[in-house]
Amino acid sequence: MEKAQAYIRIQELRDMINEANRRYYVENSPTLSDYEFDMLLKELEALENEHPELITPDSPTQKVGSDLKVSGKPQKEFEQFPHRYPMLSLGNTYDITEVQAFADRASKGIGNSFTYSCELKFDGTAISLTYENGKLLRAVTRGDGESGDDVTANVRTIGSVPLRLRGEGYPSIFEIRGEIIMPYASFERLNREREAAGEAPMANPRNAASGTLKQQSSQVVAHRGLDCTLYQLAGEGLPSESHWQNLEAARSWGFKISEH
Repeated sequence: MEKAQAYIRIQELRDMINEANRRYYVENSPTLSDYEFDMLLKELEALENEHPELITPDSPTQKVGSDLKVSGKPQKEFEQFPHRYPMLSLGNTYDITEVQAFADRASKGIGNSFTYSCELKFDGTAISLTYENGKLLRAVTRGDGESGDDVTANVRTIGSVPLRLRGEGYPSIFEIRGEIIMPYASFERLNREREAAGEAPMANPRNAASGTLKQQSSQVVAHRGLDCTLYQLAGEGLPSESHWQNLEAARSWGFKISEH
């Protein structure tokens, strides 16, 4: 196929595969059978092999867990990358009076009324995703709050993390933060595999998620079935001053946002 025709077909295939991934991992309402999805992916892989100059980091073929990325170099260690905005840990309390005291301090500091957005807390490992012009640029762990590990290659394999956003209205560059988790089904399968291999089972899904994200092989990460739920946007030019409305906008861009 000529390059111009290949380029058009490659864009069509990427759009179809990205939408199928979103419907499967984010909406939980698949539109394609496994066979149909695999055939689209194989066609895309064949065209990209025929025209390697058309391969881009946001292509769905870069999501399947290959250790040989666009650079052609396997990842051997994680580089440290600074956070543009500090990535702080969450506080907690078991006393309602401490919650009221926090509300009083916040009201006094802000100087006007405000509302709360209450959400479930996911227990995994914190992640910050940076998008530029609608494409995933970088994924960084919390680390010490000032900088963390660049785990972009591994995060690309997570089905619920979009490599390219849909819709419109997103800033040219922004961060979205959340939690990478290991669902119970993936955790139970992992421990069955470890026990069958004579290895000690992982203690809990949180440790399993964290340990998986630090694997040097993105093929291993892809196999383990991680998930990602996002809960905070950071950056300039966000759609709204409302946390809730920003999350709803992020949902429309293809991110997995909790329904709770």
